[in-house]
Amino acid sequence: MTTLRAWLQDPSPTSRRQARLGQMWLAWLRIRRNRLAMAGLIIVAILVFMAIFAPWIAPHDPFVQNLGNRLQPPGTPGHWLGTDDFGRDILSRIIHGARITLYIIALVMVTAPVLGLLIGTVAGYFGGWLDAVLMRLTDIFLAFPRLILALALVAVLGPGIENAVLAIALTAWPPYARVARAETLTIRNSDYIAAVRLQGASAPRIILGHVVPMCLPSVIIRVTLDMAGVILIAAGLGFLGLGVQPPLPEWGLMISSGRKFLFEQWWVATMPGLAIFIVSLGFNLLGDGLRDVLDPKSAPK
Repeated sequence: MTTLRAWLQDPSPTSRRQARLGQMWLAWLRIRRNRLAMAGLIIVAILVFMAIFAPWIAPHDPFVQNLGNRLQPPGTPGHWLGTDDFGRDILSRIIHGARITLYIIALVMVTAPVLGLLIGTVAGYFGGWLDAVLMRLTDIFLAFPRLILALALVAVLGPGIENAVLAIALTAWPPYARVARAETLTIRNSDYIAAVRLQGASAPRIILGHVVPMCLPSVIIRVTLDMAGVILIAAGLGFLGLGVQPPLPEWGLMISSGRKFLFEQWWVATMPGLAIFIVSLGFNLLGDGLRDVLDPKSAPK
């Protein structure tokens, strides 16, 4: 282990692979020293673990109803977090709801940032009328609150998890385009970009091979910090009945079904609300830690 650590921390790497692994190791050491970032990483890891192993760790089937066991309080034997108005175990539904939450996050992560990154880099690299058109389009999307715009899109497309993901992705890309454009404007006239251009590289090759990798750290930070907003919008759509549909155990939908019992059986709506709060906090803490690691301006001198 000592030899491997010395190899990773070698100030004069002998290969590109060693240099990249060494950078990853140093980044891990920096994020490990940040206690809040580690707390966020643990929360996200627990979310992923719950999503993967939900059928094995959930104590009950999240869909089986038992009206004779309805509205049991937390601490009831066999139901640590209580039961809902249909007698379904709340803990099991929260665990299985982690799958839906992670599914929505994953789909948004592979759509909105990619679209925003491409639009931002193209606008920043070419400039001129193309930049003006793309940025005015971005301004139009930014002029509307994300939740309101997502509600309008879902109302047109119809309720459902796929349409909810599409609506969230279509409303989430403008900030990534802004970030990517700002990064591109700072590097498009750099010497190494000019050198690659003189070698005959085409514009798409320069954008994909040189500009996009330089923009990735800022976009990754923004993605991590935006995941809390994505979770809240997805929960809001489910709460309003426009997102995930019953009987799926989506957290926002669980809060909506439990709001009529809020004063007497508070746990029905509170427990999924706490799950949303904890996961959103975890992504925010992890995003702050990644910003400290990936942002070269915050690197120690």
